[in-house]
Amino acid sequence: MTRPSPIDARRWLVVSDIDDTLTGDAAGLQALTAALNRHAGLIWFALNSSRPCASVARTLRDVFPADFAPDAMITALGTEIQLRGVPVAGWEARFAGWPRDAIHRVLAGLGHRPHDAEFQTPNKVSFAVPQAARAGVRAALAARGLPCQIIASGVDDFDVIPPGAGKDAACLFLASALGNARSQLIVAGDSGNDLAMFRVAAHAIAVGNSRRELLQAMPAETSYHATQNHAFGVLEGLRHFGALPS
Repeated sequence: MTRPSPIDARRWLVVSDIDDTLTGDAAGLQALTAALNRHAGLIWFALNSSRPCASVARTLRDVFPADFAPDAMITALGTEIQLRGVPVAGWEARFAGWPRDAIHRVLAGLGHRPHDAEFQTPNKVSFAVPQAARAGVRAALAARGLPCQIIASGVDDFDVIPPGAGKDAACLFLASALGNARSQLIVAGDSGNDLAMFRVAAHAIAVGNSRRELLQAMPAETSYHATQNHAFGVLEGLRHFGALPS
């Protein structure tokens, strides 16, 4: 998706989760890409994933259409931001000194299994923690005074990131960098780890296949539950909110 310069602040900023939101239906992803390309001047399109940048880059190469090129990427649960392929100066620097290794030791010491190395970063600790054990982990981290915020979703996804990070904070930072007002921000997702950005956006799209954990907690007044799944649902939502013509 080619975007002209300079930045036009009148555009919508659309920030979408990737896994099971955009991915899951190749035809839907093709249709969304075609629509974005036809109306390239209307939208800045950004990806927002819990996975680190390198993992997302592989998905873009292997799964997305060749002519899909996002304007920005928010990765590793809002601890990494790239704009036009370049890391945003100062974003990751604000997390310098975060005690990642100490947090990792606490979770490992409690007997929980870390996610694969490709999902870990200097500013994100990812483990498999069953729902029944989450309160104990929270208490253990709090007892040690370790600064962190926790994003738990699904059956056992348990991510720990620095205070001030997150999909929501990164969305607002990116919107400011692009000169977009919050009223021009649309987000899309499918699971509980997308809830934070649903709460800060003017408009939010829950794709048809969204998990109950998102549907039950998302703000009703600003959220739209699409009837279609995956990227077709994102396209439906963008048309619902008027960001793309029907």
